[in-house]
Amino acid sequence: MRQNNMALFPAFAEVASSKVEDSPEELDWLNNKSFQTRHALSLHSRFLEEKETSVGREVSSLEEGKEKEDNVPHKNRKKKSEKKRKKKKKHKKKSGRYSDSSGSDFDTIYPSDLKKEDEADRHQAAPLANCFSWLDDLQSPSEQPFCVDRKPDTANWTYKSLYRGDVARYKRKGSSSLGLDPRRQQVSWEESESKKQKSGDKKKAADRYFSTVSRQLLSTAVVICRFQIHTSFFFHLTSNIYCFKSGVKLHESSVNPLGVYDSSTSLWLQGKGLQDQQREDMQTGQSAALLAGKTEEFNRRLREQPADTQLWIKFIHYQDELSSTAFGGEEEQQGTDSAERRKSSHRAVLEKKLSIAERAVATNPSCIALQLERLKICQELWEPSALAKEWKKLVFLHPNSAPLWKEYLLFTQSYFSNFTVPKVNSAYGKCISTLSAVRDGSMVSHPALPGIEEDMLDIFTQQCHFLRQSGHSEKAIALFQAMIDFTFYKPDSVQKLSTKQQVEFFEPFWDSGEARVGELGARGWKAWMLQQERGGWIQPSEEEEDEEDEEEVKDRSQPRWTVWLDVEASREAAQWMPWRPDKAKGQSEEDCEDPDRQVLFDDIGPSLICLSSPELQLNLVLHFLSFLGLPVDLVHFATPFQSGLLLENLSLLTQGHMTTLQGTKKWAGLGKHGERFVTNVFNMVQAVLPVHHRAVLSLSWMQYEKLKVLRCIHGSNKKRVRSQGKSSKRVAKRLLKESDNRSSLVLWREYAHMEWVLGNLDEARKVFSTATAMGGTKGLSSPSLCELCLLWSQLEVEYGASVQGGRLTDVTTSPAGSVLTKLAEGNSSFGSSSSQSLSPVSILKARRSYEQALIDGLLRGLVGCYALFQYLTVGIQAANAVYSQARERLEELHRTSTAERQPSVLAVQHAALLRYHNSISVFPLATLRQTLTSALFSWPNSTPLWSIYIQVENRYHSAGRARRFFHTVTRDNNSVVPRLFAIVAEQQRKQLVDAAQRSCHGAALPILPENGLSNRIRGLFESTIATKMGAHCPLLWRMYMHFLVSEGKVDKATGIFYRALQNIPWAKGLYMDAVQLIPERLQEFVDLMTEKELRLRLPLEELDILLED
Repeated sequence: MRQNNMALFPAFAEVASSKVEDSPEELDWLNNKSFQTRHALSLHSRFLEEKETSVGREVSSLEEGKEKEDNVPHKNRKKKSEKKRKKKKKHKKKSGRYSDSSGSDFDTIYPSDLKKEDEADRHQAAPLANCFSWLDDLQSPSEQPFCVDRKPDTANWTYKSLYRGDVARYKRKGSSSLGLDPRRQQVSWEESESKKQKSGDKKKAADRYFSTVSRQLLSTAVVICRFQIHTSFFFHLTSNIYCFKSGVKLHESSVNPLGVYDSSTSLWLQGKGLQDQQREDMQTGQSAALLAGKTEEFNRRLREQPADTQLWIKFIHYQDELSSTAFGGEEEQQGTDSAERRKSSHRAVLEKKLSIAERAVATNPSCIALQLERLKICQELWEPSALAKEWKKLVFLHPNSAPLWKEYLLFTQSYFSNFTVPKVNSAYGKCISTLSAVRDGSMVSHPALPGIEEDMLDIFTQQCHFLRQSGHSEKAIALFQAMIDFTFYKPDSVQKLSTKQQVEFFEPFWDSGEARVGELGARGWKAWMLQQERGGWIQPSEEEEDEEDEEEVKDRSQPRWTVWLDVEASREAAQWMPWRPDKAKGQSEEDCEDPDRQVLFDDIGPSLICLSSPELQLNLVLHFLSFLGLPVDLVHFATPFQSGLLLENLSLLTQGHMTTLQGTKKWAGLGKHGERFVTNVFNMVQAVLPVHHRAVLSLSWMQYEKLKVLRCIHGSNKKRVRSQGKSSKRVAKRLLKESDNRSSLVLWREYAHMEWVLGNLDEARKVFSTATAMGGTKGLSSPSLCELCLLWSQLEVEYGASVQGGRLTDVTTSPAGSVLTKLAEGNSSFGSSSSQSLSPVSILKARRSYEQALIDGLLRGLVGCYALFQYLTVGIQAANAVYSQARERLEELHRTSTAERQPSVLAVQHAALLRYHNSISVFPLATLRQTLTSALFSWPNSTPLWSIYIQVENRYHSAGRARRFFHTVTRDNNSVVPRLFAIVAEQQRKQLVDAAQRSCHGAALPILPENGLSNRIRGLFESTIATKMGAHCPLLWRMYMHFLVSEGKVDKATGIFYRALQNIPWAKGLYMDAVQLIPERLQEFVDLMTEKELRLRLPLEELDILLED
């Protein structure tokens, strides 16, 4: 049977079928073979039925609408008809293929669509519900318990979720907007109506300006018209005079009828103006233009010179200046949000600086200064773990850079989040072992930089001080002991090995139990190895006095915190040596009650270094002596307090430091065991030093004995002074009897000064005469002889002035004048001629000799002798001229390592002479003040000069000049020493004012009261700890805490303590001060020390047991 195919045009299907036989084959493509004729007829009949049904539905709805319109008034009917027309328009636009509301014949329905709908209806077995319901509520559950939700929710596409609670909602905080000038423009975020009212008033939106209502409103005669803009589709920009937070509204007037002008525009319409506002705007515009030009200049120079690292660093620092100018006005205008805005602007500036730093590092990857600047910025932005990881990466890339290692160690020991004492100690060991490998050449990838041994010694010394400050004095002493043995007593067989191999050979000696440096019977590493090859020796038992165990808790009635402080301080003063088992008594390592007193080789082995230079070896010994509290000659190494890390007590600025952090109890010395230890160190080290280095060590020992005598004299205990004087004189005489020291004028000078201090003036004069006779006829050509005669003459001048009531004696009969004259003549008979009167001729000859010697060269002590001679013979003006001439000549010379110290010594001598003259006679203070200020500008770290300056300025009530000078010096200097003296000066002034106010009860004050000193002192503290040097200075934080507690501000002192922990968590003295000042938090502070593994010698559990006993 022939298949009847559907024609391409179904309306002509019959015609197509009749002609299909006659049509050519090339027209077959016009036939639609996929559609049957019966399908088209059935679809067409269905379409007609649906259309008739929809037309009937429309007629019924129209009839119902007419009935309703008949029941409403005419006006409402009119409005409804308008709404209906509008609705029809919208419906036409939205209608699709099935829209037949217009009744137009052009709405086309395609058969394929009807076919799809038919198939969909055929497949759908049961209709789906249109609303949600519980399954339990259905009486007859259907086969498909689903619901069609035809309400669209665009958030499902946006957030990829069907749960509305997952959609984030944001709430605006603040009223700022990016891109607006905060001084002139602001965005109004206030809404006068709720969301419901707004949604209900959408149809009542304000008419546009071209509408009839708006034109009628403008043509009326009404002047004042109030209206509000309710729409929120645009930002309402207003002047900064309109403050939305304070609720101030613009006032309507004749020149401002609509209330839309700001006050400046209204005044301008009235012929007035804001001169201050215009001036401020002009200044702001000028500063903004200046900053923009400076930024452009930086960018231009950096494009031209991308390798200029200093320019990059300046540009990074310039961002602070730029932000302070940009955000300054905004911060002043904000009220309650000022702190939040300052914090956000600070973070924005940090991120900008970080982007600049990263770009600079990418341009100059080998520059360490830029890397450090970047990490400094990241410290406030990154997490501690990420920051530590970045630091480790940096030191891994640059292992031969000692300055980078120092910064890394400072970061490690000052970052509270990651700080523990063992972790920092291992970091020091890693640093020193890495630098030793670089020095030996073991690390081939990185060459050794110049001065690496000096840097290693500095890092080693810093590690020892770190251990002492954290309470681990045993480990610090053991480090110095091992280092001296490792340096001076090294066997010849290991001299050429690398440092790592030498340390491996040193470990058996350390663990053998042999006596170490400072202990009785110590022979050294070299002798021990030689004896081991022969079979070893028997260690003699040390004859030690059995110490009686004194009761540690003497008064149990005292508070708990007081007992803890006393016992902790006493144990720290007594237990500073490493504990070792006494084999003669049968002791072992298990007999030690406190395991922390034992020092293992793993604690010290990585920190041992090789020093090849004799000068560095001497510096090592001097560092050890300084660590023990002995005075040393500061010519050989930089002063320890320059870094600020070693400042723990104010007396350190003038007298060095003690072994204990707390104590003023142990000023007289190190105790019986300490004195024996120091004596053994001196005797052992002097045997291996060269002769000229041995003299330096003897001088330090002599000065230490004199210092102990001075401390006993200040204690006002005559019995103790006599006993200390005898022992110190015994040591001094023993040193002078040695063959190398018999002709040392320096040691004779110290011994004579000791006799003078003890009150033995005749004996001191004999010692001076003996020493000058040994000097022979060298005269002014001998620096040591000049210094000896200068000290002798100074003592004689002070003694003569005290005897004669402050008046100078006649120079012809003055012993000082005689000493200085004989020195210039080169006469060795000082003692016989000191009592004879001088002739004017001899004085003239001596002056001529001094002038010629000064022209030939500036010797140490010569300038002081000449200046004092001129002061005695001519006057103070002549002495000033001598010092000025010497200073001018020294500034012209190239300063060597020794010459750098000499000008400051001359300045101290000059200032001391002027102060002495001012105390015994009438003299203008301006000369002394000018001398001190000019000297302090050149040497701002000189503590003797600052001490004299404070003593001079505090005698007068006016502090403005001193404050200006302190500000000028500290502005251009990063050192912490001038800032500390500025604080001390203000504190002394406050004590003076407080004492004066307490002494006068209702009467007139002898001085004018000054009320702002407390705030000024706090400001000085804050500005000092804001600097890098001050933030890591333990003394500064401790002084700050003491000051706040003295003011009664215990809560603020507690806050300062926790701020200090973020910068100096290793300083045990800080915790001890906190216990003393805030005793109710003893448990909390002790727990902190335990957590950070600081040395705790008396746990609280042991304290409770002691108190119970």
